[in-house]
Amino acid sequence: MMQHALVTGSSSGIGKAIAERLLADGWRVTGIDMAPASIKNKAFIPVVGDLLEADAIENIANDLLKEGTPAAFIHAAGVLRVAPLGSLDHAQTSAMWQIHVDALCRLANRIVPAMARAGHGRMVLIGSRVARGMAGRSQYAATKAALIALARSWAAEVVAQGVTINVVSPAATATAMLQDPARQSAAPKLPPLGRLIQPAEVAAAVAFLLSDDAAAITGQDLQICGGASLAS
Repeated sequence: MMQHALVTGSSSGIGKAIAERLLADGWRVTGIDMAPASIKNKAFIPVVGDLLEADAIENIANDLLKEGTPAAFIHAAGVLRVAPLGSLDHAQTSAMWQIHVDALCRLANRIVPAMARAGHGRMVLIGSRVARGMAGRSQYAATKAALIALARSWAAEVVAQGVTINVVSPAATATAMLQDPARQSAAPKLPPLGRLIQPAEVAAAVAFLLSDDAAAITGQDLQICGGASLAS
C-alpha cells in the first residue's frame, strides 16, 4: 500500500520538486496550492486551496482526515516580500505570517495529533537560511524563524509517539520566486558554493527525513546553504 503525503505549495518551486520526488519514490501525494496543478500523475491528488482562508484550511483538513491519517506532511507553501525599516508593509507581513505560520498551525493542529494516535508520522517544514536574520528581509525572516520554534516545540510533544518534526532551510534556491517583481530590490546572494541551491536537492533532504533511516532525527533545522552558514 502506498504511503500518503500531504504537500503544500505543490504547483511550483520547492513544493513541486518535493511532490515529484515523493511520487518517484512511490508515495501517494495530495498537493495543496492556489494555482492549478502542474503535476500529472495518477498517484497525485491536487487540491485547490487558499492558505489565506481559515475556513478553506479547515475543510481541507476535514476532507484529508476522512481518507485516513497521512504518513507525512510537508509545508512548502511560501511567499517572499522584502522591505527595509521605514517601508515595512503590514499587509505583506500578514500574508507571509498567514501562509507560513497560521496555515501551518491550523493544519498541524489536526494532522499531527492524528499521527501521534497512529504511532507514526513525519512532518517537514521548509524554512530558510534567512531565519537567522538578513537586512531588508526582517518580516520574512521572522516568519521562517517561527517555523523553527514551532518544530522544536511540537517535536518535544510527540517524539514519544513516533512522530518526527524537522525543518529544512535552504539558502537562495533556483525557483520562480527569485524572479518575483516584489523582490527585485533585493537580489539573492550566491552562497560560497558558487551557485543557487536546486529544488531537487531540497527535495532529496526532505525524502531522507521521511525515511525510516531518519527516525531518530527530530526537532532539527537542516541547513542546505552551500557554505553560506560557515562564516556565521
